[in-house]
Amino acid sequence: MPAKISAQSAEVPERSPLPAGRNLLFLREEELRLAQDLLFFGYRDFTAGADEILVELGMGRAHHRVLHFVGRRPGITVGDLLGILAITKQSLGRVLQPMVEDGYVTQTPGRSDRRQRLLTLTEKGAALERRLFERQRETIMRAYREAGPVAVEGFRRVMRGLMGEQATAAFELLEGPAAEPGTSR
Repeated sequence: MPAKISAQSAEVPERSPLPAGRNLLFLREEELRLAQDLLFFGYRDFTAGADEILVELGMGRAHHRVLHFVGRRPGITVGDLLGILAITKQSLGRVLQPMVEDGYVTQTPGRSDRRQRLLTLTEKGAALERRLFERQRETIMRAYREAGPVAVEGFRRVMRGLMGEQATAAFELLEGPAAEPGTSR
């Protein structure tokens, strides 16, 4: 005997995906402004916990970015870090030099090009980076759990779509296979 189909499921027609360009209500100005608001408030709250830790140490978000990217890519060159952060050498120097002096980051010359400076976190720097990550990890994990895997993939697609060419290249550098420290890609 066949299983009974509920009246509710029998009434719902199977949906086919809409062709590109259809149902673009999410592109209205009010929806785009909502997206802008969500990005602003999401970023504000995502960074709040880490900001508290950084303030205690007399640091800010620029220090956090250095810790994050040097931690993600040990042996990164100053040039590659400048490309990722999209800042001037002078701006990086104002942040990096105190971090070296305070024992968070080490600088060593490149193996094949001694003019290169390779950056690595010290134990102290790695511990701080880990502490900052742990604070933010909880926020991301909670949001990912609540949203589910399909929404997480959609979020990643939207974030990649927001990146311009320079950010995409920097992201690929970061996510790609690690080069031998002190060598060019």
